[in-house]
Amino acid sequence: MPSLSGEKKLFYIDNIRILLTVLVILHHTVITYSGTGGWYYIESSSIKAAIMPMLLFVCINQSFFMGFFFLLAAYFTVGSLERKGPRKFIADRLLRLGVPLLFYSIVLSPLYSYLVYYFAQEHHISILQYLGGYHSWVSFGVMWFVAALLDFTLIYVAGSRFFKTPYVQVPGTGVILIFALVLGVFSFLTRIIFPVGWELEPVGFQLGHFPQYIALFIVGIVAFRNNWFEQLSDRTGKQLTWSACICLLCFPVFILIRNKLQVPAEWFSGGFHWESLLYAVWEQWIGISILTALLVHGRKFWNGKSNRLRGLSRSAFAVYIFHPLVVISLSMAVRNLAIDPAYKFLLIAPFTVAGSFLLGALIVRIPLVKRII
Repeated sequence: MPSLSGEKKLFYIDNIRILLTVLVILHHTVITYSGTGGWYYIESSSIKAAIMPMLLFVCINQSFFMGFFFLLAAYFTVGSLERKGPRKFIADRLLRLGVPLLFYSIVLSPLYSYLVYYFAQEHHISILQYLGGYHSWVSFGVMWFVAALLDFTLIYVAGSRFFKTPYVQVPGTGVILIFALVLGVFSFLTRIIFPVGWELEPVGFQLGHFPQYIALFIVGIVAFRNNWFEQLSDRTGKQLTWSACICLLCFPVFILIRNKLQVPAEWFSGGFHWESLLYAVWEQWIGISILTALLVHGRKFWNGKSNRLRGLSRSAFAVYIFHPLVVISLSMAVRNLAIDPAYKFLLIAPFTVAGSFLLGALIVRIPLVKRII
């Protein structure tokens, strides 16, 4: 997720990246207090009125935000490769993606695990004692995205010598929704074997989501070649905003199916079940609708710059890498409060966002670090 503003003066793309980074922080904070996913530390709320909104937030985020990162990364990969040439480009990617990936796995991931082990499980041993029994040195955590992006990028560099990106007219609403429908079917088929939640160890790839990630990385390349971001119409943006709203209103259908038919929740996550097909199509439909609507809305309303926004964008990658430290530290700080975890989320959520960006801004000021991230 290196900064994009140096490629083209598309300031709204940097601003969208800030929004996506905020969603990543909140996503993991919600998981901490809802248990609707995997994380270093979890306290599950018992308030049903809070669990449903938290579940909805996680589901909607998952439908688009990581795929959006792959789309944007691919969009700016093409020009960078052509400008630098394959050798210099690959060296740059290995430095800016590979080094943070290794640092996270070797240094940060053990540190995050130790903090939870020390404070939440109250095993008061030194970090050296803890590391003496630590075996998960290949543990990418949130950096699975960087590992996958590095893989996708290297494959693209190798393939770009043999394949040329075709001219494709900017898609309208109908084509985009057909794409979402097909992507939903492919996601369903993938999840028959790799249900949501299943991870490819030790890299942490949830292959059930990878049809979207691969497809949007390819779309990002095609979009750059054909200048799609600038050609998407306002009408398409409005129509897909309505599409996303309609999908949002349909979410209670899954709760109704779950309660009335008494089907296991796992049937929505994968396997050869019609519930899994229905959810996969809904997920891609709302995700692609939100993603496209944000692009159009951002181009129209968020294409401004300021020193504050520039600073937030510059630190976004550092925020992505180090935000677990802030989320874990704050959740440890309030873990003994005698209130439901849902209230703890409301208490610390603003501080996880502000603290992560403050930490990221400080980190990118370090001379050696700022050359990498």
